[in-house]
Amino acid sequence: MPIVALEWGLRWLAYLLSGWAFLEVLEYLGTLSLLVAAASYFAESKDRVKQKHYQAWQVINSAQGKGGSGGRIDALEELHRDDVPLVGVDVSDAFLQGVDLKGAKLLRANFRAADVREGRFVGSQLEYADLTSANLRQADLRKADLENANLEDADLAGADLGQADLTGARLGKADLRNSDLRGIKWQGIAEIKLANVFGVKDAPAGFLEWAAKMGAVSIESDAGWLTRFNLD
Repeated sequence: MPIVALEWGLRWLAYLLSGWAFLEVLEYLGTLSLLVAAASYFAESKDRVKQKHYQAWQVINSAQGKGGSGGRIDALEELHRDDVPLVGVDVSDAFLQGVDLKGAKLLRANFRAADVREGRFVGSQLEYADLTSANLRQADLRKADLENANLEDADLAGADLGQADLTGARLGKADLRNSDLRGIKWQGIAEIKLANVFGVKDAPAGFLEWAAKMGAVSIESDAGWLTRFNLD
């Protein structure tokens, strides 16, 4: 009986309130507040994106010259996904193994001594980039623009350089063992002395002969190559 009485009372209360205009106004105000909140959210979206980019740059810049990743892989990939140019970015000495920067704008970027093993740079713009002593083993550099890039002493063993533009690039002492060189633009390479071209795949016609004349070597083992390098 108490439950029935409570139910009966609530029904009458609902009936009385149903005709109260004040409650209808409150309902409309609630709906309006949702619309205002949605409009505000979309209006501030650009500011949120800017803030996200600012934080990503903070991560990258605060770790300049330091080893380890320090969140830089995620920061670089996030900026690149939003089509933010990475021109002149400094990630020297960083651990960036497996970073995905396909098609990134990396002109004059500093990758000196960075660990970018298995990095993906397909079609990336790396003109004038500093890749001195960078570890690029197994990296994917197909169709990358490496014009005037510094690749001296870089480890490119097993890297895929298919159709990469190496015009003006400096490859002195670079390790090119077992790298894929099909279709590379090589006629304008600036330097290749003491680069190790042992086992390169699909080298363009005339490339190996030219490289040998310019001082490149073909030595299988690290020990043999390093000995030759130290003697020279």
